[in-house]
Amino acid sequence: MPTEQTLTNYVPVVAAFLLATVVAGVMVFLSHLIGRLEAKPKRTKLMPYECGIDPVGDARGRFPVKFYVIAMLFIVFDIEIVFFYPWATVYRHLGMSALAAMALFLTVLVVGYVYLLRVGAFEWEWWEREAPPEELTAVMEQPTEMPQTSQRTAVPIGGEN
Repeated sequence: MPTEQTLTNYVPVVAAFLLATVVAGVMVFLSHLIGRLEAKPKRTKLMPYECGIDPVGDARGRFPVKFYVIAMLFIVFDIEIVFFYPWATVYRHLGMSALAAMALFLTVLVVGYVYLLRVGAFEWEWWEREAPPEELTAVMEQPTEMPQTSQRTAVPIGGEN
């Protein structure tokens, strides 16, 4: 049979449980009450909110490729910083081979960065220069018809009809 001393150890646990239950119940009740007050939301509340301006056009529209290329360039030239942290914490213990490996890694990154600078990949206007001529754009935007295929009936495995 538990003693009175051991039962008093559970009083704070029961009090915390009761307090949590009461707070959760009050929150649910207030949420229900406030929801009843605004049972008919206004038109502006039902509008989608996007970056502080009213959304224009279809949300499923296509983005130009330049956004994806810039994102990939960001990943390539930003995530490599992750490789510097472990190396920087233990570089004194690794020796000259680790220093040479990091120098090679940095050389590859700098060569890639200089190449992209020379090509103009970081300039937004580069994409407009590389755009196809308008005649091709008009041709590409025309809907293409799907080739018609003959409909065949499935033949059972044994060849029976």
